[in-house]
Amino acid sequence: MARFSRSQVWSTMEELGLVPLFYEADVEVAKKLAMAISAGGGKVIEFTNRGDRAFEVFRELVVYLEKEDPSIILGVGSVLDPATAGLYINLGANFIVGSVLNPEVAKLCNRRKIAYFPGCGSASEVSEAEELGVEICKVFPGSELGGPSFVKAIKAPTPWSKIMPTGGVKADYDNIKAWFDAGVTCIGMGSDLARKDLIQAEKWDEITALTAQCLAWVRQARGIPVFLGVEHPGLYPTSKASAAEIAEWYAKTFDFEAREGNSSFFVSGKGSGRIEIMKSEPDRPCHIAIRVSDFEAAVQALKEKGVALLEPTLRPTTKSVYLRDPDPAGNTVHLLWMP
Repeated sequence: MARFSRSQVWSTMEELGLVPLFYEADVEVAKKLAMAISAGGGKVIEFTNRGDRAFEVFRELVVYLEKEDPSIILGVGSVLDPATAGLYINLGANFIVGSVLNPEVAKLCNRRKIAYFPGCGSASEVSEAEELGVEICKVFPGSELGGPSFVKAIKAPTPWSKIMPTGGVKADYDNIKAWFDAGVTCIGMGSDLARKDLIQAEKWDEITALTAQCLAWVRQARGIPVFLGVEHPGLYPTSKASAAEIAEWYAKTFDFEAREGNSSFFVSGKGSGRIEIMKSEPDRPCHIAIRVSDFEAAVQALKEKGVALLEPTLRPTTKSVYLRDPDPAGNTVHLLWMP
């Protein structure tokens, strides 16, 4: 059974703008590949139904990801008929993607409240899909149908149509920008992201980095700013209160959840924003974490403004760097990138 609603699938696809897709016959490799993509920020992943016993790999992948990374929205692609769609829905697919439009698959997905993204190759097929309840239409093969110019032609008379091209989408800023300039809602990217050479060499960190880079290019193409806002303030213990006591106060007072890490507590509620309480360095002023959409671009922007930075801390799922000098009130500031 699907763990994510149709609206959750649609909204996450629109928010991220990128749907990585792959087929892998080796389930252990598929697990590592999905985790590498997720670590880079790719949270909507399409596993394509293109090999013998692909459903067996998918079944194991669903069980594994539900435990190891429940944030991943896993769906299945290359579904042509209702029987195949029903099989994958029963295995836990959160969405169904087709290379063609099949009205019977659309009816089944509507009955089961599953998002359906059929392949459309004309304005008529896009219109028919929308009449069947499709929210985002896949354009496939994107490059063969005319590329971004085809999307422009489709959206000119129907600007409300939401398009996801797959096929011919490259891990390249100029290519990604051309698609978003044409008006796509999101892009599907296969072999340019899940590269065979990196998979065979088990260079999972490079796939993570490539995923993060593609998402950064999507944000850049959309005109999303580099500096997104305040991610969290950081508080420090005092002679009167330990980090645990401060965290407990916020948790009890506002019904927040406090999570303890190696060096700090994070306290947060159901909404956006959180507070970090450091365990060490008592009586220090606050620190402020600034969330960035592209770490390298943010660093370069500050350097161009003459802002000096300390050595960065780089991990697969987080990147951070402190400004050398505090703000006028003495508070330290650091950049923070997370997928």
